[in-house]
Amino acid sequence: MTNPVKEIFSVEAPPAPAALAAKVRTLAPSMTRSMQRVAEAVADDPAGCAALTVTGLAELTGTSEATVVRTARLLGYPGYRDLRLALAGLAAHQQSGRAPAVTADISVDDPIADVVAKLAYDEQQTLADTAAGLDTVQLGAAVTAAATARRIDIYGAGASSLVGMDLAQKLLRIGLIAHAHTDPHLAVTNAVQLRSGDVAIAITHSGSTGDVIEPLRVAFDRGATTVAITGRPAGPVSQYADHVLTTSTARESELRPAAMSSRTSQLLVVDCLFIGVAQRTYETAAPALAASYEALAHRHSPRTR
Repeated sequence: MTNPVKEIFSVEAPPAPAALAAKVRTLAPSMTRSMQRVAEAVADDPAGCAALTVTGLAELTGTSEATVVRTARLLGYPGYRDLRLALAGLAAHQQSGRAPAVTADISVDDPIADVVAKLAYDEQQTLADTAAGLDTVQLGAAVTAAATARRIDIYGAGASSLVGMDLAQKLLRIGLIAHAHTDPHLAVTNAVQLRSGDVAIAITHSGSTGDVIEPLRVAFDRGATTVAITGRPAGPVSQYADHVLTTSTARESELRPAAMSSRTSQLLVVDCLFIGVAQRTYETAAPALAASYEALAHRHSPRTR
């Protein structure tokens, strides 16, 4: 069983103007250097670029008209004209009196109050970027598959494994059979047992974690429905994913590893997936959740002497 490389960048309709900057951050690592120059230009100066023709933007970025058009299409727009309209909308939004952005860069001598403010801003931006770039059609398909699955296996490594365990715990509490695998050998041996009607979910920010890709490939070959939660939709993991859910590209700094912000965006996607499944299975999910609360209630009650 094979799966051709998916056209993961095609969309039903152009993304909203507010989603453009998030789209650029997410897709930039998969672009050629010339396309990156175009994408960075439109994200950094939407008003200025909106006033340029395709020839003008090509000259500004030192690229070609064909590169500009390819970049527009990769970002989700049918052509450059549609991208210019989105840029004009984004520029108007930015000039509507919104408060200036707070930088998220943290230095070693920042007061702790500044650290809190910068981290809070960065977390908010990460969540906003992820929400703006999340394909709800893909999400809905993943929800449908998980809601009717015989069994759900989840693969993750490092910080992504923590997100996988969080998802498995949530699904178990609404009565679904879900397992999070962090040992790569056990992940593969369990994936061998999957079949049509099962779901396998791989969580990897880089999209290239071998210990996560291998069990997903096995699950895909066995006929299970496969889902990739990744910040690199063009990464190798997508080759074995029926559905790709894209997270925000992490802004890494010396004092803030990429794993911190990538985990934030992964948790949002996981929560969206879980709530969708809970909605689809409400008649069985609600009693199961109530039963789990009741079973654990005595552990949260004050101790009596």
